[in-house]
Amino acid sequence: MIDRLISLFPLWAILMSTLAYYFPGVFTPLSPAIVPLLSVVMLGMGLTLRWGDFLSILKSPFPVFLGVGLQFTVMPISAYFISSYFDFTPEMVAGMVLLGASAGAVASNIMSYVAGGNVALSIMMTLVSTLLSVVFTPALTLFYAGQTVPVSFAAMVLSIINMVIIPVVIGTTLNTFAGGRIRRLSTIFPLISTFIVVLIIAIIFALNSQRIYEAGFVILAAVMIHNGVGFTAGYAVSWLMHYDRATCRTIAIEVSMQNSGLSAALAVKHFAAAAAVPAAIYSIWQNISVSIIAGIWGHFKK
Repeated sequence: MIDRLISLFPLWAILMSTLAYYFPGVFTPLSPAIVPLLSVVMLGMGLTLRWGDFLSILKSPFPVFLGVGLQFTVMPISAYFISSYFDFTPEMVAGMVLLGASAGAVASNIMSYVAGGNVALSIMMTLVSTLLSVVFTPALTLFYAGQTVPVSFAAMVLSIINMVIIPVVIGTTLNTFAGGRIRRLSTIFPLISTFIVVLIIAIIFALNSQRIYEAGFVILAAVMIHNGVGFTAGYAVSWLMHYDRATCRTIAIEVSMQNSGLSAALAVKHFAAAAAVPAAIYSIWQNISVSIIAGIWGHFKK
């Protein structure tokens, strides 16, 4: 029964997003709960891991560097050429490039979990890309868009520690040393996490419902193409390098999902309000598109 409910994840995401679009007032008051809810999901993912999973990643770290490398090459380059093709304004180009030069989203860890990917690998890639983004995000934005963007190292690292590292460490430690005692909790937590993720997607959708309404087809098309390029490149390159299915799925999800929240905040602060539109639309689209694919992949975890 639990597996059946989890398998319907894409349907729940679409239904809740539609509800959030037409009745945003129901979900927008819940926006302060997004970070705590993410932490709960990360705790749940930690309960599926053991410290040996992270040790195996450290012994063979190349997939981490592959995923992060693709993220900081494919995403900003494609963002620049896509926005140039659609003849965007300088502000919109800057916003697209800034989005492409951002680190991986914390939500990628959740989607990897749903898709039957390598969660430990996903967490490591998000952490490494976040640390490197302090240098690469402003450097790549300057190179492609000719704009400087200061990024706070302390704020980004603290955010990752609070939302990801601490809950994952707690969950992994519990599963490693008390796995038998919490087996029942570990069984039910995937279902809890699924519904929390669906709720988070709905909240994000509600917060940006007006932007969705106002966004033209061109910006939506650009965002969809950008997301698709990252996803396809991540999976294709991993597959060509003969990695297992779980690794390919994880890298594809990680490369395609950007820290759009931070990107939007930086765009508003350093450029103009228009520059934040790509990140706002991307935030919605990546959660919907990747959640659908992750839900489908979740049927075929082996």
